[in-house]
Amino acid sequence: MYRFYVERDAIVKEEIILTGEDVNHIRNVLRMRAGEEVILCDGMGTDYWCRLKELTKEFVTASIITKSASETELPTRFVLFQGMPKKDKMELIIQKAVELGVWEIVPVITKRTVVKPSEEKKEEKKRERFQAIARAAAMQSMRGIIPKVAQELSFLDALKKARTLDAVLIPYEEARGIEYTRKVLAKLVADGVGSIGIFIGPEGGFEKEEVQAAQDMGASCITLGHRILRTETAGLVTLSLLMTAFEI
Repeated sequence: MYRFYVERDAIVKEEIILTGEDVNHIRNVLRMRAGEEVILCDGMGTDYWCRLKELTKEFVTASIITKSASETELPTRFVLFQGMPKKDKMELIIQKAVELGVWEIVPVITKRTVVKPSEEKKEEKKRERFQAIARAAAMQSMRGIIPKVAQELSFLDALKKARTLDAVLIPYEEARGIEYTRKVLAKLVADGVGSIGIFIGPEGGFEKEEVQAAQDMGASCITLGHRILRTETAGLVTLSLLMTAFEI
């Protein structure tokens, strides 16, 4: 069944009104007609099963049949603190992280980051593009929310943000063996933590003092195995492990 996202203010009593690009997609691309059913999601975890009622060039009206909490969200919120990579790697990371269940993505500027902070206008345009990628990935994977792509933060500011989370992981090539990683993940599941931060370094990884700073604020330093993973791979592997562990 087709799925679209709507703003909360588009939900009026027992009806939902769609406007913008979705109208053209429903009418002219999918060629849907009145009486057909769709799922409309408020992007905040609630799905509305609806029946199309009226289709015009300006808007589409759908009657709500029933609503329920989305079944595609994980019980734990994962926040990916991603060291900014070069070129288009960030777009891939955002797309796949959303598919794997991430709650929020925070681009981070570290000591080894090659990409430098953008001017304010360029930064806003870049974030809008990143958010559009997150939205498309959320739609494709039938997410109940649209994960937020935050503004770029320095490493220290990212650590401050991470202090609000229940647990923090930092994969590092010099961390102890994989059995320790298994124990850390098992304890997080057993404790039923509500939120986990994941710090991933850029190309070249973290400086040792950055890893130490993360550990000093309570982060668990883990290994992902004997192989050295690229920055665009490490975060996705970590999310995959967490998704498998916490999926219910």
